Amino acid sequence: MVRDFFKVIVDRPMGYQDSYGNIYSVNYGYIPDRIAGDGEEQDVYILSKQVIKPIETFDGELVAIIHRTNDVEDKWVLTSPGEELSLEDIRQDTQFIEQYFDSWIELL
Repeated sequence: MVRDFFKVIVDRPMGYQDSYGNIYSVNYGYIPDRIAGDGEEQDVYILSKQVIKPIETFDGELVAIIHRTNDVEDKWVLTSPGEELSLEDIRQDTQFIEQYFDSWIELL
């Protein structure tokens, strides 16, 4: 299967605490110039066993889309090239934020 690759700018590195008190257990960022449903740049979770510390940028492979039924924007999931993630891996690693939304995961 051929997957798309993207460069991510990380604006919420692992360990980041947002204004609601959520602590990011994964690196989270956006894809420059790729506009999402909210009119802003596409948000991305970076899930990879090879990335275990805060980072500033990431070049990765799009492996899943988290479709939110109660929000205007879907979230993308990128990982290191060639790395496979299961639905359970994605659910577990994104639960710290996705618990607040009604969503489902599409593996690509």
